[in-house]
Amino acid sequence: MAIAIPTSPALRLAVSALAVALALGSAPARAGGGEEFWSIGQPYSDAARKMAPVAAFPAPTPADELPTAKLQAPPGFRVETFASDVLDARMMREGDKGVIFVSSLFVANRIYALAPKPGGGRTVKIVLQDTPLPNGIEFHKGALYVATPRRILRFDDIENRLDDPGPPKVVYDGFPGDGPQSWKGLRIGPDEKLYVSVNAPCNVCEPGPRRGRIVRMNLDGTGLETVAEGVRTSVGLDFDPVTGELWFTDNQRDGLSDDMPSDELNRVTQPGQHFGFPYCHSGIMLDPEFGWGRSCESYVRPAALLGAHVAPLGLRFYRGRMFPPTYAHAIFVARHGPWNRNRKIADVVAVLRDERGRVISVEPFLTGFVQEEDYVGRPVDVMPLRDGSLLVSDDHNGAIYRVTYEGPQPRTD
Repeated sequence: MAIAIPTSPALRLAVSALAVALALGSAPARAGGGEEFWSIGQPYSDAARKMAPVAAFPAPTPADELPTAKLQAPPGFRVETFASDVLDARMMREGDKGVIFVSSLFVANRIYALAPKPGGGRTVKIVLQDTPLPNGIEFHKGALYVATPRRILRFDDIENRLDDPGPPKVVYDGFPGDGPQSWKGLRIGPDEKLYVSVNAPCNVCEPGPRRGRIVRMNLDGTGLETVAEGVRTSVGLDFDPVTGELWFTDNQRDGLSDDMPSDELNRVTQPGQHFGFPYCHSGIMLDPEFGWGRSCESYVRPAALLGAHVAPLGLRFYRGRMFPPTYAHAIFVARHGPWNRNRKIADVVAVLRDERGRVISVEPFLTGFVQEEDYVGRPVDVMPLRDGSLLVSDDHNGAIYRVTYEGPQPRTD
């Protein structure tokens, strides 16, 4: 059924407070010698001790109070509100019939379906709820796949069963789901296999043999194998439309400095490659604890550095034709923004590449999520629609924006 989320200021404060409790409750409050898990590895300086996660958690924002008018794209582009009342909006997928599926994380713990109305607009439905951290989703041949900390679930024929999806089938239930950062990214590759990120349960640590990696499996959950090792925290996965190679975002460790290490965009050219965590960060910086006796030359260097502590999450290759040729096969990346950096950054960038697929620049694309050093929005995922426009989810406001191009078209004569 359609839902409406109350949006009073009092409720926003209540939801934010609840989010803090849920976030801290989803992981051990302290680890090792009495430290918070996110502070392990920080220098013992006064400045470092003052750093702590900011309570910039999701809360519902009324449609007429969204920061849409403040968001800026390059000349010729237009930004509009696509949907509101999607509390904690995270990852997005488009179904065959135009339904937009949206996951959530700490607060909502549900999966939404934004179903087209006959006369225009969309109805927000809930297809899964009361399920902790169902971040990773994928749509394939009529089925919706959902990755939780421990399992992968599948809802068959989902677009015809939005009001009564029924119980899902369990595809896989063998993940180590305990600890922080246990939410997952999920994608189906051109080889018809499920790709899943299994993140490290820490700021910096030896993640063990089952974490800190990207794995793949058959669609029925069999044949599990490792695709990439040395991965700290990734939820953004996509495949080069020309070569089929896997690209993924990776959040590097916190607590060393404002400007290092830099978060990464990575490219897998062969299965089993190691991308450095926890020994080497950003391809250039050995960890002060775990990097002793090692060399960054032993690990795969990032395809691009995305900035220190910017928290790159969703990414997607642009396969549409609406945008100018500059963006053909560009990679759009949502940078969610830091909690432990003096200067806030939150935006969507376009990663431009040459004819060999090598990154040549990282360009601002959608900005304005930070106003006077305050977050007014925090992008999580990007998704090109079939018409070539681009959706951007914002978990801070429970909203989705749509970017279209209305500028001059290139000459074809």
